[in-house]
Amino acid sequence: MPSKLSQTLSKVVLAGLALYFLYLFSQAIHVVNRRHISTDEGIYINSTSNDPYIHDLAHSLTKKCHNDLCRVQNILDYITHIPYKINHFQAHSPQQTIQENFGDCDDKSNLLISLLHELKIESYFVLVPEHIFVIVALNEVHLNHFRKGLYVNNKKYYILESTAKGSSIGFPLNYKLGEIKAIIEPFENRKIDIQDLEWKL
Repeated sequence: MPSKLSQTLSKVVLAGLALYFLYLFSQAIHVVNRRHISTDEGIYINSTSNDPYIHDLAHSLTKKCHNDLCRVQNILDYITHIPYKINHFQAHSPQQTIQENFGDCDDKSNLLISLLHELKIESYFVLVPEHIFVIVALNEVHLNHFRKGLYVNNKKYYILESTAKGSSIGFPLNYKLGEIKAIIEPFENRKIDIQDLEWKL
């Protein structure tokens, strides 16, 4: 017959394992909530990163810039020169996109918005049928007078198209407004509540 000490130890070990399992389960739920969001077309999984490498890269790419217009364009140039290639598997992390030197719209947009986030530049994902792009808020006179923007709740944002090599800030909207399925803040993993949506100068 086992001693009382061994019985007590067994109970402590089992209790410890049960607590560890609950911790792992809660962490898994946290990851799912942070990365998954439902849309009309299913579940979107974001792969954004705030890794120190991404932080260093964002500041390295923009070290000669004196305004956000330059910072955003430098980052966009870097992203659009990564070759576009459809990724048939799970979305790359930003680091994987850099290491493998290719990505599709998901991969490249995740890298783009991760770099912008490190510079504290307001930006969001826009989900349309079979595509994703990024919008960015910039208060620049040059853009305001010459480039159309996507007005979300009366605030102007400019489109960044990660898959068009050499593209500029203020890419055209190639979709109908009704095709915009969701606008997502990826680091809080929440949909923006859209009250009003316009495409205009």
